[in-house]
Amino acid sequence: MSINIILLTAVAVFIGVAALIIGLYLSFRGDHESKVESRLALLAEQVQSGGKKGKKQKKGLLLETMDEGPQIFEQLLSRFGGLRSLLRQADVNLPPIYLIGMMIGFGIAGTLAAVLSRLPLALMPLAMVAGLFLPIGWLLWRRKRRQRTFATQLPEAMDMLARALRAGQSLNAAIGLVSREIPPPLGTEFARVFDEQNLGVPLDESLNDLTERVPNLDLKFFATAVILQRQTGGDLAEILEKIGNLIRQRFQIWGQVQALTGEGRLSGVVLLALPVFLFFAMYYLNRDYVMLLFTDPMGRKMLAGAVVMQIVGALFIRKIVNIKV
Repeated sequence: MSINIILLTAVAVFIGVAALIIGLYLSFRGDHESKVESRLALLAEQVQSGGKKGKKQKKGLLLETMDEGPQIFEQLLSRFGGLRSLLRQADVNLPPIYLIGMMIGFGIAGTLAAVLSRLPLALMPLAMVAGLFLPIGWLLWRRKRRQRTFATQLPEAMDMLARALRAGQSLNAAIGLVSREIPPPLGTEFARVFDEQNLGVPLDESLNDLTERVPNLDLKFFATAVILQRQTGGDLAEILEKIGNLIRQRFQIWGQVQALTGEGRLSGVVLLALPVFLFFAMYYLNRDYVMLLFTDPMGRKMLAGAVVMQIVGALFIRKIVNIKV
């Protein structure tokens, strides 16, 4: 009977949250058509008046975003790193509102899975939180993999840019060559910079946007070198060659560090995963024995202490093996 009540409660919560999201979406979407009409009216007025009358007073209207999705969730989540920025860096073409819906759905699915597997009530919130942040974890993993691939392609791109500049090509043509010759993700990002140049976007602005989409320190060196060279002059090809050599040397040192800290990282994984594995193994082998951790007051204190020590141990191990190069 209790399981049915929990299932009904979970379904009711899911329906309520879904209705709230749909209601907010429709309320924010209602202003979309009026915003479009206002923009068209302003453009028509500027065309008739030569584009001078009222330009300063109404310039902000033309600069407002036309995104149809509600911005309230992004404002709330912007304090935690920016959801839209995370989607751009992970190269996922998905509106933030849909990602939030996926998070809620996975959270409900995690709760239902915990109920159907008859986990203790104390672990059900953990299952819900794990399901809730599963899409975020996938985005973080995808962003990390994409940035690692981009970093490995960057030395080759620097050498190709330097050779193209020494051959007499312009910087824009060299960027186009890199976009055609190097596969994604670097080729895709440089192709976007090349297209923006053809559309008249300033190079400084395109490079700044590139560094925001791909937060890589070596890429920032490249963008800074190009911007300074355009302002002060100098041999850009030589600078790009030095940047490429610097990146290769950094990768070599990073590989040595990974080899030296491999034992510590493996030990950390085993030490952190072993208690969790033993808990679930004992739960299915002898459930009454494990339930003392939830029913007995001393057992709850021991469980809380174990969780705290696991977190502290994970932070210490990460601090030891995470050596920045």
